[in-house]
Amino acid sequence: MSELIKELQWRGMIHDIMPGTEEQLDKEQTTGYVGFDPTADSLHIGNLVPVMLLVHLQKAGHKPIALVGGATGMVGDPSGKSSERPMLSEELLNHNLESQKKQLRKFLDFDCGENSAQIVNNYDWFKNFSFLDFIREVGKHITVNYMMAKDSVKNRLESGMSFTEFTYQLVQGYDFLHLNQNYNCKLQMGGSDQWGNIVTGTELIRRKIQGEAFAMTAPLIRKADGSKFGKSEGGNVWLDPKKTSPYKFYQFWLNTSDEDASNFIRVFTLLPKEKIEALEAEHNEAPHLRVLQKALAEDITVRVHSEEDLKTAIKASNILFGKSTTEDLESLDEDTLLSVFEGVPQVQVSKTDLDETENAIDLLSVVTQEVIFKSKGEARRMLQDGGVSINKEKIEDMNAKPAIRLLQDKYFLVQKGKKNYYLISITE
Repeated sequence: MSELIKELQWRGMIHDIMPGTEEQLDKEQTTGYVGFDPTADSLHIGNLVPVMLLVHLQKAGHKPIALVGGATGMVGDPSGKSSERPMLSEELLNHNLESQKKQLRKFLDFDCGENSAQIVNNYDWFKNFSFLDFIREVGKHITVNYMMAKDSVKNRLESGMSFTEFTYQLVQGYDFLHLNQNYNCKLQMGGSDQWGNIVTGTELIRRKIQGEAFAMTAPLIRKADGSKFGKSEGGNVWLDPKKTSPYKFYQFWLNTSDEDASNFIRVFTLLPKEKIEALEAEHNEAPHLRVLQKALAEDITVRVHSEEDLKTAIKASNILFGKSTTEDLESLDEDTLLSVFEGVPQVQVSKTDLDETENAIDLLSVVTQEVIFKSKGEARRMLQDGGVSINKEKIEDMNAKPAIRLLQDKYFLVQKGKKNYYLISITE
């Protein structure tokens, strides 16, 4: 247990830590928690940092609690926000909570004896807590001056802040008090933007019950170029495969810069120090092979998705960037196929037109609306040079009717030269 802080420090996962935290963790098995905001029905990769704090806590022999904020989600955390969030309906919040719970179960062990993980919902203890009881039991212990001093409040005063948001730190503070009294929870962790809310909890525990509690935060992850972590060109990178396909998820990590990969592999994987340093040394010898990025992408894709999803993602990547076969292409499900070829030119062709096409020249020019080749002559010249394939099979006879085995019964892929792809979808 005593190695936890040292482990997190070399991984670069500690931003602030309250005095006495390390001593508490060395002294005894300690229950610690992280809160998750149910504003979406999936966690995204930015949420993985606090998730990994819980993973390391449990790995070191301590007991992790994941708190899903059914109550706090109704209020909205102002930390790091420039404006108030829209209120979500109770029905939508509950849907989001259940979805996030399923994802959290992938990372934590809920059946390992005395340090088994738990998931709690703060709505369970707030639903019958009246406003009058709350301001009597909680509000009187924390002064307005104390609350006003928090960055999450100060940064919003000029633009305006509702009373609802202003009280958020008290609601989160009471979570810590409740967990401390009912679960013997002595540690709260989170991102560095949560420090103010977390220490409100430790202060409430100290003032109301003369108890002792501790706080620790991880730095907010930023890319080496200063841009925000967790975003791709298409927006957030989600853990839900329906929102971000395993292929795109894998590609996000594979495409990180060398500097970012060195940081991310420490934060987002459980690979030991010796293994990471060996990978870095190997990477420095031949950076173009991207062994660091591959190790990062493979490890995290398996843990978030599955070994099978990783194999599919690698296979899909090879279709665009490496050597692949017709069988590889045919093995992709429709979602992965569309994900891989998102952004390439797409053409719709009716089944009748396809059936009536007499040769490859017509198919690749007139029938596909001159998107692939502007004229029959242009198509003929490239076909003569052997530079065109359908579903990864080179077209050998340009005057013959192409025998096309449709992918997923409605697509075929045309490749012109080495890098130009076109996805054709067949309509009735």
